[in-house]
Amino acid sequence: MQAEKDRVVRFHYWLRPLPEPDALLESSAGGEPVTVLLGHGALLPALEQALLGRSAGERFSVDVEAGRAYGPHRPELVQRVSRKHFKDPGRLRAGQQALVATRDGPRPVTVLKVGMSVVDVDLNHPLAGRDLRFEIELIEVRAATPEELEHGHAHGPGGHRHD
Repeated sequence: MQAEKDRVVRFHYWLRPLPEPDALLESSAGGEPVTVLLGHGALLPALEQALLGRSAGERFSVDVEAGRAYGPHRPELVQRVSRKHFKDPGRLRAGQQALVATRDGPRPVTVLKVGMSVVDVDLNHPLAGRDLRFEIELIEVRAATPEELEHGHAHGPGGHRHD
C-alpha cells in the first residue's frame, strides 16, 4: 500500500539543520513512531508531499528550505514583554521555551533575556529561518478507519477518546 491522502502513515524521523547535515536537532528514533493521517494538515506540506507514493520499509530524505518549512526569521517578532504575562516568571531562563499570556490565549516563545521587570522573547518558531533535512524511515502505511477520517486525525492503538 502506498502513502496517499486519507491514509495513515507511521514513520521515524531524524531532523538535521542544513548546511550541517551531521548535526541532529531531534529524532523520534528510540521512541514511538510519528503517526499521522495524510492530507489533514498534520505535517509540513513539503514533508507530506515527499511521503506521497512511498511504501512501508522505504528510507529517504527530503531537504526543505526555510520558506517551505517554518518560514523566515522575522526580526519584528523579537519583543520585550512584561514578566507579569508569564505563569512562573521566577523560573524563566534564557534559551528556554515558555508560554506567554496574550489576549488570543497562550503563545509559545523562546526566552532571550530575563530582566527585573521585562523579558526579551522571540515569537518566531524555533526553526524559523533554517533550511532542514528530514530523514524518514516509513514504518507503516494503512487505510484510515472511518472514525479517523471523521475526526481528521490518526488514532493510536486501541482507538481514541475525545473527552
